[in-house]
Amino acid sequence: MEISEKSTNSEHERVLFAHEAASGYRGIIAIHSSELGPAIGGTRLWNYASEDEALTDALRLSRGMTYKNALPGLPLGGGKAVIIADAKSLDRETIFRAHGRFVETLGGRFITAEDVGTSPADMAIVRKETSHVGGLLSGAGDPSPFTARGVFRAMQAAASYVWNGGDLSRVTVAIQGCGNVGYHLAKSLNAVGAKLIVSDVDPRKVLRVVDEFKAVGVAPDDILAVRADIFAPCALGGVINDQTIPRLAARIVAGAANNQLLEERHGEMLSERGILYVPDYAANAGGVFSGCIDLLGWDRERAWNKVDEIYDTILGILDIASAEGISTNKAADRIAEKHLRESVATKSTKESFSVRAERI
Repeated sequence: MEISEKSTNSEHERVLFAHEAASGYRGIIAIHSSELGPAIGGTRLWNYASEDEALTDALRLSRGMTYKNALPGLPLGGGKAVIIADAKSLDRETIFRAHGRFVETLGGRFITAEDVGTSPADMAIVRKETSHVGGLLSGAGDPSPFTARGVFRAMQAAASYVWNGGDLSRVTVAIQGCGNVGYHLAKSLNAVGAKLIVSDVDPRKVLRVVDEFKAVGVAPDDILAVRADIFAPCALGGVINDQTIPRLAARIVAGAANNQLLEERHGEMLSERGILYVPDYAANAGGVFSGCIDLLGWDRERAWNKVDEIYDTILGILDIASAEGISTNKAADRIAEKHLRESVATKSTKESFSVRAERI
């Protein structure tokens, strides 16, 4: 396997590219920060149009993981892995074993799990080559229910803020993406009586949600413009951009996708339109809390309780945004950056005392 490190003119600690001719494996691991602990982040498998596109995704996603972990004060850093491949023609055993060997070269500085295009079964293959992997069925298992629960709680907080009540029984939610998280989110919303409008590039996933939860299915290109109270992006990132913002008909944007804003300024654009944006890494942190079962030894009750705390986290972000007259994404960043600075300072102080003790 050929591994090379590249400079990206970003704040990332390390960005590594790997290629293995024998297996056809091509992957990238981006470590944004390991200041607070090992960098954690899922492995995304996608048929990227180019290596540059894959790199951009890895950089954005890894930075988001740093902020996602810093916001609730977890002792974990941020990273991300991407595999450049077509899932339809993939020998998963071969490719994921190669990926495991790539992860192993970092010696625990990076720990991965499932993400878009991958599953706990794939992580079990990765586990054959490295111990630095979570999300296994033998451990915390599928993080999707945790992620979906967190988004549900974020919606309740946003609804409480906008409509003076967190009751979702009378709202209409447009869900973009009916994969694992989208499905579990639809299940929770249906259980409280919310009306659902859904879309996905895979018609079979739409039909499943339509059949089980009495949802209305629409074409992928139409989901943004449907009349709904809440728009929930649960597919890929970058969906909130110059072209889509004018089309949005929802009052709240709250979903599970990472990097929903194509650029930071799009948070301001949403605010100018009177649309409340729930920062994605605050809403979708449930998957990380699930991972803490394996990474930090939490029991499942503690993880679920932490997921429910997302409700209060969102309200805190919205209060700061309102008080300071800034966009909600900037408010979330300020809190995360504050926690990061404080944690780094505390860590440095502890290390300093440790060095003094050793000298004494």
